[in-house]
Amino acid sequence: MLLSVLQANAVVLDIEANLRTVDQAAERAAQAGADLLLTPELFPVGYAPLRLRSELDPAALPAIRDRLARIARRNRIALVYSLPAAAGAENGAGALSGAGQAPADVPRWHISATLVDADGTEILSYAKVHLFGGEERKAFAAATEPPAVVDFRGIRTSLLICYDIEFPEAARAAAARGAELLLVPTALSAGFDAVPQVLVRARALESQLNVAYANHCGIEDAYTFGGGSVVAGPDGALLARAGDSAALLFAEVGAEAVRAARDEVPYLRERRPGLYQEWEARLAPEPGRPGDTRA
Repeated sequence: MLLSVLQANAVVLDIEANLRTVDQAAERAAQAGADLLLTPELFPVGYAPLRLRSELDPAALPAIRDRLARIARRNRIALVYSLPAAAGAENGAGALSGAGQAPADVPRWHISATLVDADGTEILSYAKVHLFGGEERKAFAAATEPPAVVDFRGIRTSLLICYDIEFPEAARAAAARGAELLLVPTALSAGFDAVPQVLVRARALESQLNVAYANHCGIEDAYTFGGGSVVAGPDGALLARAGDSAALLFAEVGAEAVRAARDEVPYLRERRPGLYQEWEARLAPEPGRPGDTRA
């Protein structure tokens, strides 16, 4: 399968401009024969958590989703996009109040990612579990559901978002559910080059799957993004890599290399999760000795 990855600069709350960028990238990717276009975290609305919380009307979100579905349908290409989404009941019925959280009278939002097929039909969704920084924690609620997996073009496909991929447990949760391709919209600030250059490749290698990571570039409000979008194979090798400016990457990904890697070195089969849980339990401090982690 030919995968395309958009790296671009969004304009905060200029939805028309951002959707034009997505549409143009979808057209180019489709003309090149790509089956899917991955776009960055919150790209249709721009990345500015507190502004989104205070200025974006939640009632506008269904229309944005509909337009993104139409972009996929018109260009005959599957699309991954990321938007705010109402927090589900599984994460609490109402907003919490307190330090670093939205006021109790403000509806809770997640940061979400959605995969629609070339007909514009939603086939997979995910809500971000690991929020990064004070602004995200004030503007959004952390989700708790594990990444789901669907079959897309013969490849078992899953989603994470940005900071999630920096936790090996998150990628492993997708792999343990059968994922062979992990699609990751991100909004990584400049100065964290080790994430795409080291951590993303490590996640691909240790969980033996393809990982595609789509970042912003340029300045959006107070944030400067470093680009560096990548696609890594199940051996950790780079299949595509962007610099610090706008780019449209392409990479061939498939299930065959994943299955071969897992047959050669069976990390997933040879895990010992019960033992790891015992190890974690031993980290609990003894009564009256906070922080004492000695066995």
